[in-house]
Amino acid sequence: LLICVLFSSRFNWSELTPLGLWGRTLGLQTENSQFLLEGMPFRIFGGSMHYFRVPREYWEDRMLKMRACGLNTLTTYVPWNLHEKERGKFDFSKNLDLRAFLSVAAKNGLWVILRPGPYICSEWDLGGLPSWLLQDPEMQLRTTYKGFTEAVDAYFDRLMRVVVPLQASTALYKKGGPIIAVQVENEYGSYAKDPNYMTYVKMALLNRGIVELLMTSDNKNGLSFGLVEGALATVNFQKLEPGLLKYLDTVQKDQPKMVMEYWTGWFDNWGGPHYVFDADEMVNTVASILKTGASINLYMFHGGTNFGFMNGALEADEYKSDVTSYDYDAVLTEAGDYTSKFFKLRQLFSMVIGQPLPLPPLIESKASYGAILLHQYISLWDVLPALLQPIKSEFPVNMENLQLNDSIGQPYGYVLYETVIFGGGQLHTRDHVRDRAQVFVNTMYVGELDYNTVELSIPEGQQGFRQLRLLVENRGRVNYGLALNEQRKGLIGDVFLNKTPLRNFKIYSLEMKPAFMKSLQRVPGWSTVPDYFVGPAFFRGRLWIEQQPQDTFLKLQGWEKGVVFVNGQNLGRYWKIGPQETLYLPGPWLRRGGNEIVIFEERTAGRIIQSVDIPYLGRTQYVD
Repeated sequence: LLICVLFSSRFNWSELTPLGLWGRTLGLQTENSQFLLEGMPFRIFGGSMHYFRVPREYWEDRMLKMRACGLNTLTTYVPWNLHEKERGKFDFSKNLDLRAFLSVAAKNGLWVILRPGPYICSEWDLGGLPSWLLQDPEMQLRTTYKGFTEAVDAYFDRLMRVVVPLQASTALYKKGGPIIAVQVENEYGSYAKDPNYMTYVKMALLNRGIVELLMTSDNKNGLSFGLVEGALATVNFQKLEPGLLKYLDTVQKDQPKMVMEYWTGWFDNWGGPHYVFDADEMVNTVASILKTGASINLYMFHGGTNFGFMNGALEADEYKSDVTSYDYDAVLTEAGDYTSKFFKLRQLFSMVIGQPLPLPPLIESKASYGAILLHQYISLWDVLPALLQPIKSEFPVNMENLQLNDSIGQPYGYVLYETVIFGGGQLHTRDHVRDRAQVFVNTMYVGELDYNTVELSIPEGQQGFRQLRLLVENRGRVNYGLALNEQRKGLIGDVFLNKTPLRNFKIYSLEMKPAFMKSLQRVPGWSTVPDYFVGPAFFRGRLWIEQQPQDTFLKLQGWEKGVVFVNGQNLGRYWKIGPQETLYLPGPWLRRGGNEIVIFEERTAGRIIQSVDIPYLGRTQYVD
């Protein structure tokens, strides 16, 4: 098969690079079933990498590895919910510096297909849409509902100020930018609630100065429902079914064929296996695609990490949240190391190009710093009066509608609902917990409530009132499917004790933002960790590094469920149910000397964590 590809599909793009085509005016075009770049035949050999999932210090390393694999194009999503965390306040700095990311791509000879959404899916919370949109009880996401389009318009006004000057054929950027195509929305054919929506998004791009080739992206079943006039339709899949690429001809005639997402692996959910996709099967499918003359984008080339609380979730038969790692069994590992897929693809693309490829960069070594003692702790119940002012409400209020953060609500993390009860009985949620609640009477743990467990027995106590506390975790909003409008978190309705709705709540926000974590260090009351302690509580320790810091992985054996912070950076969630057992800690987030580690543990805490040099993502299962 490789020999067939070599002789039928050879394409040398080595001279067609962003810095090698200055003064260009035509950009990427389509003509007679092929792509033309500045009038020359061109094929897209692309790979996906998301700047918001990879430390900025490693962007260039991953791009050099793309080039060494034989790729000429980078694709990336743009996450609205990071760039506009609060309505009207935009952030394009540090790890969200999109202009810098695109400029690094150009410097390293990579063209860019930009996927600005506004919806991106991507196993990312709410598919990249900001949660404050859900404050509107009538909100209809991904439609021409006025409340949605007004927010998109304001976001695109700001985003396109970054994007437009970096287009390949625009005169606004004196050397020409790397962006050769822009995707209109994302997989809308699988949603398709508003026949006017795709035209709206297309015009929102064009009216703000987008001049490059427009594309859509859908799986086979959604392909015909996600089309919009003036945009090239592309297809997403993992298994190449007979006639799948030819099916594109049924929706558009005489156009180049492109696989926008060839899934090189798959993502994982808590409680499931770590999915892997056979490397030989993958490279043989890529070879088959190339043999047809089609262009391809590898999703993912490098997955990275769902740092913080940004993971998405699925809701088909049941709710399943995604793990912190976005390793994806991709071409590069979560930490950017090579896999067998990389070398097999490099061999394939080298044969197609017919020219020597750049040498792969050296791998950065990983460190094993050994055992780290968490020597102090403070109970959540002691933190509340010291750091948090409750919101008082007669009724339970969902996270998004809490009057916080300049009235945009609480997007992520935990919320504690506290009320007074007299006596015990049956506590029933009527499925109003999103997504998981630990229940306490005063500080005594009673049990958990979630989608499957909606009722608990509250024990009778002595005469007098007691505090009933529900610590509710937002485990991640669904990012794909038809339930996007129902992704409000916390308590989304009444909770009942003996069939009587509970009232008069104190509500504490536990978003665990950097300012909170910094203040936490100064709170009095930290104590030595006893031999056995049950949370919820914060634990802290120190990792001392003598030499230049390196990447490492934190293993939390003996801990149950929670979140890890290192030098104020939220590494993400851990959970003993797996599959993921280690959290990736990038070297650039460490420093010589002391490094502060804080863990929020919901239940059973260990005494130590281990810094190891090899990740463990769990028991594996091959993708069918």
